[in-house]
Amino acid sequence: MDLTMNITRNETEHSVSLSGDVDAFTGPKAKEAIMTSVETPGVAVVVVDLSQVEYMDSTGIGIFIGVMKACKQVGCDFVVQNLPSRVERLFRITGLYDLVSIRKGESE
Repeated sequence: MDLTMNITRNETEHSVSLSGDVDAFTGPKAKEAIMTSVETPGVAVVVVDLSQVEYMDSTGIGIFIGVMKACKQVGCDFVVQNLPSRVERLFRITGLYDLVSIRKGESE
């Protein structure tokens, strides 16, 4: 399956909604979109919504670790929200669940 992205921007927050699979084939596209937000001057928060992610492998975990490190370097917050249960399980198994800020819903 492919990966589609919807990016919403305002002056201080960029939200990237991913839909589909995050794997070795689609991961570079996702990383590029997310990192563009991280590297945008003035962005204080980068939010990635995973509610529509069908599948994620270790490539996705690597992307999120890289984004988390990049956010720390530039001083912005990184938030992941709406993890499907299978993605949440992957985050927990790898320990990433305890390293990133996670929102259960858009209003939290």
